[in-house]
Amino acid sequence: MSPVTLTHDELEAMLDRAAKRGASAVLRELGLTDETAASDIREIRGMLAVWHGTRLSIWNTFVKITTVAVFGFIATAIWMQLGNK
Repeated sequence: MSPVTLTHDELEAMLDRAAKRGASAVLRELGLTDETAASDIREIRGMLAVWHGTRLSIWNTFVKITTVAVFGFIATAIWMQLGNK
């Protein structure tokens, strides 16, 4: 069996065809081959953006509640100390 020789252009064309076939297969498996695929992707991106915003909001709320609780505990401790004198 003799070695196969390809020119740079032939190799690049072969890789391009393989990449396109692979991308088409993935899109087919995901069900993104119809005319609504682009809007589906935009919708998914929108939902991810909302999720990121929600996650940030939850984190900020947790920090605020924790801060208020700590300051409330400190204020209660000071009030109790001043009340005992």
